[in-house]
Amino acid sequence: MKPDSTSAALILSSKIRMVFWLVSGLFLMASSPIQSQQIQVIPELLVTPETLKNIPSEHRVIVDTRSKFKFLMGHIPGAVNLNNWRDFTTKKNGIKGMLIDDKDFIAHALGSEGLSPTKSIIIYGDPGNPWRTDGRFFWMFERYGFKKVAILDGGMDAWKASNGPVESGFQEKRKDAKLNPNDINLTSDVIADKSLINKILNNKDYILIDNRTHKEYLGATPYGSSRGGHIPNAIHIHWPDFFNKDGTLKSASDLSRLLGASGVKSHHEVIVYCTGGVRSAMAYFVFRYLGFKVRNYDGSWWDWSRDSKLPIETRG
Repeated sequence: MKPDSTSAALILSSKIRMVFWLVSGLFLMASSPIQSQQIQVIPELLVTPETLKNIPSEHRVIVDTRSKFKFLMGHIPGAVNLNNWRDFTTKKNGIKGMLIDDKDFIAHALGSEGLSPTKSIIIYGDPGNPWRTDGRFFWMFERYGFKKVAILDGGMDAWKASNGPVESGFQEKRKDAKLNPNDINLTSDVIADKSLINKILNNKDYILIDNRTHKEYLGATPYGSSRGGHIPNAIHIHWPDFFNKDGTLKSASDLSRLLGASGVKSHHEVIVYCTGGVRSAMAYFVFRYLGFKVRNYDGSWWDWSRDSKLPIETRG
């Protein structure tokens, strides 16, 4: 007995639904973010205003990375003002903005501000700053071997919103920490150069992340780079995408979904870059917080684009 047209239609409809759900399931499996993977957040790297208020002053140094003017107008009591990341840079092989590795200079510059590897360093900045140099100083301190470094979540805005005390005027004179150059340990596993990147371009255990604007990723050169484009195989994640509108870091679950959608897996070793290693230093902080092995490319696109022997891409 042949099925009537109604029965046939029902059978066909059932099969179509089955195929639809099967395809949908496969699609979701293929595109699911890394939320199912294990991400080990390192909570001590991100400090809330309330936590900072409870850290005894003798055990920490607060570093304000905002402009001198903003510092004078109001800062967290006792903070040290390191307002220019360029003070710790030099020109190497024609590339500007490279991090200084002169231990004598580093020991004097940081020690005179009372900074020491034995104390906790809490860094804060201006969450509305387009460069977020607090990230650059975080990476710098880790490069110099400081082990107890953290960023104040939400910066000065969050501190004020928590009714934290604010003082104006010049910073207090701090006791010289009398750092010895031997106290500075140049940590090699937090920094990348073009030689390393060229070696791992096709290594699936690594992932390159370009943290500039999408226009820069595609070829715009607003900061005087020799060529436009990006490093081959680099994916694009604009660094502000890691943060909420108020400058606080997004939740670990939201960050996990963002990275998963971009193809970042928890096993990847990450190398971040921007134009000169400043914006990408904030991305470095985010990946450190999320427990990744991560390096910041010192020199970044200024360095890569200047070497005509190195390949570039300009497509999205």
